[in-house]
Amino acid sequence: METKKLAIRRWWFIMPIVFITYSLAYLDRANFGFASTAGINHDLGITQGTSSLIGALFFLGYFFFQIPGAIYAERRSVKKLIFWSLVLWGACAALTGMVSNIPMLMVIRFSLGVVEAAVMPAMLIYISNWFTKTERSRANTFLILGNPVTVLWMSVLSGYLVNSFGWRNMMIAEGLPAIVWACIWWFVVQDKPAASTWLKPQEKADLKAVLDLEQAGMKPMRNYAEAFKSPAVVKLCAQYFCWSIGVYGFVLWLPSILKNAGHISMVETGWLSALPYLVAVIAMLLTSWASDKMQNRKLFVWPALLIGALAFLASYLLGSSNFWLSYTLLVIAGAAMYAPYGPFFAIIPELLPKNVAGGAMALINSMGALGSFLGSYVVGYLNGATGSPFASYLFMAGGLLAAVALTISVKPEAAVPSVALARR
Repeated sequence: METKKLAIRRWWFIMPIVFITYSLAYLDRANFGFASTAGINHDLGITQGTSSLIGALFFLGYFFFQIPGAIYAERRSVKKLIFWSLVLWGACAALTGMVSNIPMLMVIRFSLGVVEAAVMPAMLIYISNWFTKTERSRANTFLILGNPVTVLWMSVLSGYLVNSFGWRNMMIAEGLPAIVWACIWWFVVQDKPAASTWLKPQEKADLKAVLDLEQAGMKPMRNYAEAFKSPAVVKLCAQYFCWSIGVYGFVLWLPSILKNAGHISMVETGWLSALPYLVAVIAMLLTSWASDKMQNRKLFVWPALLIGALAFLASYLLGSSNFWLSYTLLVIAGAAMYAPYGPFFAIIPELLPKNVAGGAMALINSMGALGSFLGSYVVGYLNGATGSPFASYLFMAGGLLAAVALTISVKPEAAVPSVALARR
């Protein structure tokens, strides 16, 4: 009975917090795609190539500061790190609406990547402090749902804001909520269950006992260097790099692809951009539930990415003359690319001991940021150079196919070393 009460209380208290936090982070990084199609390039005199570079600079800052942020979160405090990140990224996002020249915009976009860098690994560390192995895929999914759900409503809201008030006011309006949420975060979050005031002493003890048992079944690692050299970590870094080429190129350029291919208004672009993320939410929930139930992570990663890659290729082969069928495949591709996030990020805490797992997740996520940097830039370049999104489809699909092969190459027994112990 105590375990059931504990599980319910953790889900209802913690999941809204992590969802809102990551949702605001994703709002302030993804709305630049709308600004790019709504007049920022014309107003500041930005060329197609420069626009791609500015869009990609976020991921460069994100790449360099992942691991330092994760180490701070792991060794000191997730609470303090996320509080200051919220304040600073909200300010950077709002300042984007006030820029008057290209160098200023470049500095702000890079700075936004820096202050958001530790959010993902820090929140994964936070979840690993509160949820057990049999819950972690679902908990990760509720965190990462902040991504597609945010783009779902942001696509519609940003379309209306841009249409009614322009891109500057859109950026300012969408940056301020992060600063407000920082104040709420500070007063409601505790780093670990032991510091909570809303759990009973027995509930804290029961949770600690389960988490300690999971750690007991893992091979000890002395430091981050040893963890980073693990073959599975190296492969997962390469996998997430390739996966992110498809995902973030898709996120940044879907509005432009739709607008160029369908001859539709900005508001209609917003609605059509939202549908893939609605389908993705459903796919993510179902995938994470099945992964936790079966305790198999890989089985729910590579097949979805393969479907995403094939959907991109099929969309390319159909061409612009079959816009609606091509768009339908785009919806399928988007949902398939998002579906495996929960199971994927459940792998590392089951593979490595707690003292190095956070840093390994940051390393993997930083490689995803590097893939995002390359993907967003190359997709923009290909669209501008060819005047068509078709070459971009091939590039992103190729990245996804490489991710499929890398996922399959990770040995199954390496991903779940503590399963046997946990089931005894």
